[in-house]
Amino acid sequence: MDDVEANPALIFDKIDVWLDGFFKLLPNIGVAIVVAILFWFIGSGIGKLVSRAARKRDRQSLGDVGGSLLRWAIVVIGFMLAVTIVAPSVTPGDLFAGLGVSSVAIGFAFKDILQNMLAGILILLRQPFEVGDQIVSGGHEGTVEKIETRATLIKTYDGRRVVIPNSDIYTDSVVVNTAFETRRSEYDIGIGCNDDWDKARAIMEDACAKVEGVIDDPAPETIPISLGDFANIVRLRWWTNSDRATQIRTFGDVLQAVYKDLDEEGIDMPYPTQVHLFHDQTEETDGDRERQREGWPAGKGNNPKPLWQARAASARTEGEA
Repeated sequence: MDDVEANPALIFDKIDVWLDGFFKLLPNIGVAIVVAILFWFIGSGIGKLVSRAARKRDRQSLGDVGGSLLRWAIVVIGFMLAVTIVAPSVTPGDLFAGLGVSSVAIGFAFKDILQNMLAGILILLRQPFEVGDQIVSGGHEGTVEKIETRATLIKTYDGRRVVIPNSDIYTDSVVVNTAFETRRSEYDIGIGCNDDWDKARAIMEDACAKVEGVIDDPAPETIPISLGDFANIVRLRWWTNSDRATQIRTFGDVLQAVYKDLDEEGIDMPYPTQVHLFHDQTEETDGDRERQREGWPAGKGNNPKPLWQARAASARTEGEA
């Protein structure tokens, strides 16, 4: 086996060629750096302009996302131009071809992220709700703090933050409680079966209308909905402002006012009552339906005999035999 001899001269010659090439490319590298910096500032400026224009139209979230995407698109274009300046043999077509292959790989690797980003852009464009709206989504309820490209941030009523992926919001149902200025509340109230319906309903409507926060138009109304086994059910409905603070505070005030007025006017508000009869079947009259007992109706005609009589009759029959 022949020995391999290292030739330091070849190594230095190779390094010298690299250095010569580097110094020849220095002007191109300088121009490429200037181009990249220039496109960076252009992208930042255009992004700010888009954000400012959207903010004037009360679409700040859309402006932030659109400005960010536009800024990075311009920066990527500037980077591609810088590469072609440093390496003239690389054409823009080669870069776009490589970018297409890379985008497919990136799409598979970051499918969830891109899905949330697309959903976020669609939410911002269609605007089913805005920052400051109170929504219910995925079992979470609160006020929308921010709509980002990946997720929507809401603040719950007990002071916690929930981050919901935009794809979940876009594909699932969302309840926007503050989509309109007013919101209807309702509560079912039971009154005594012998009480006057018209009187009770009038008392409920008047008591509800006096509560602060209840809207006059449309006025509170009552609807009989059920004839219960222990009470007649009347549904009281009223309108308030749609925000949660006003709705829940007014809800409690209405219940308290209606209860007090009904109680003062002598309207019964019964609650379920059940009677349990316990019978151990050890008495002499057990099973004798000819004799009246509590909870056991007296029978007539050919009634079943008590167990003890049946046994006595059976014993007499056996003795005679």
